[in-house]
Amino acid sequence: MDGHATNTPAATAHRNLHRLYLLRNFEITAIGAGIIVAMVFFDLALPLAPLLIILGLITLLNLFTFTRLHSGRQVSDRDIFIQTLLDVAGLTGVFICTGGAANPFVWFYLLPLMIAATILPRTHTWVMAVITVICYSSLFIVNIPPGFGHTQHQGGFQMHVFGMWLGFVMSAGFVAVIIVGMAHSLRERDRKLAEAREQALRNERLVALGTLATGAAHELGTPLGTMAILTSELAQEYADPAYGALQKRLGILRSQIERCKQTLSGLSTSAGVGRAESGHRMAVKAYLEQVISEWRRQRPETALETIFGNDPPACEIIAEHTLTQALVNILNNAAEASPQQVALQATWTLQELLLEITDRGPGLNSDIHGQLGKIPVTTKGEGLGIGLYLAHATIQRLGGSIEITQREQGGTRLHITLPLLCSEDRQ
Repeated sequence: MDGHATNTPAATAHRNLHRLYLLRNFEITAIGAGIIVAMVFFDLALPLAPLLIILGLITLLNLFTFTRLHSGRQVSDRDIFIQTLLDVAGLTGVFICTGGAANPFVWFYLLPLMIAATILPRTHTWVMAVITVICYSSLFIVNIPPGFGHTQHQGGFQMHVFGMWLGFVMSAGFVAVIIVGMAHSLRERDRKLAEAREQALRNERLVALGTLATGAAHELGTPLGTMAILTSELAQEYADPAYGALQKRLGILRSQIERCKQTLSGLSTSAGVGRAESGHRMAVKAYLEQVISEWRRQRPETALETIFGNDPPACEIIAEHTLTQALVNILNNAAEASPQQVALQATWTLQELLLEITDRGPGLNSDIHGQLGKIPVTTKGEGLGIGLYLAHATIQRLGGSIEITQREQGGTRLHITLPLLCSEDRQ
């Protein structure tokens, strides 16, 4: 199961019911041990038959809970609430048979109330509070006082002191283990929900950018076509060798227009059905060489230092057009920040590709460092902006990650991880 699946409300309720099951095991053990201690060490005459019946019913409830946990059915807050009410009924039966409100362990009523206050809705908590108060109050009227042996006063007082001490120890352990665990589950669920909301917001921004890009591709198609026609006409009109310098400049202009048209065509394809079918398997080294070759055509003046790992495994990567654009865009940003030299180091294992891209530019402003990749930030002077935002989205969509750090010697370092397909993935 992935992280989101294990932090749904149903999964959280399942974990809370499991904790309730473990707590009830402790309760059964404590009741059994309490009966033995009271009868053997404090010489108390307890109604053994009713106590054993109540203990057996609580044990049957826990066996039902164990079956419920392993049945595969979803658990709801209502299930936990009903089982907690049954626990209150079992405790009330035990207290009626062991002295009622004078029982030093009557504080056990706080446990189901604490559980309800921690994990259940407010209505359930108020109902639980009213029921526990009614049950506690009834113990002053309905109870079976335990009979004492020859040490009535001394034994009863020692039992009360011992019970108060043991109650404190058990309360501390309960709060430290059970309540903290339940609270952690709730915080983890809230964190996952916050991440999901942030991802939804990021997806909305990406959809907006995609819509804008598609509209721009449509709007710019006509003027680019007009410019291509005009440059062709000018080339024909000034075909005389005397206009050699003009012909050279027109050639550069035509190539740039063609590059713009190819980019717009790629935007239209990425926004349409072709995007899902654009990926294909490709050897990692061959793919990286292809990315570098495409980048060199755009930045022939920038030196690129490439370092590949020694004896890497023979793995393949899903070569998507959007991924290629993202990597080329990151290299372009690094080249803008550091026109003299950019370094690319690539190593890969059987599971993932590790890319490290470094530049020697001025580095990042600390004010925007935490926003990069989360919201579009245009800072051309530092070479990072909307391109990195889109690169973040593309790499995360493919199951990878990207991290940006500052270099001690100046500049930035990008760590990129991408999943790979190795020999065992083909089986």
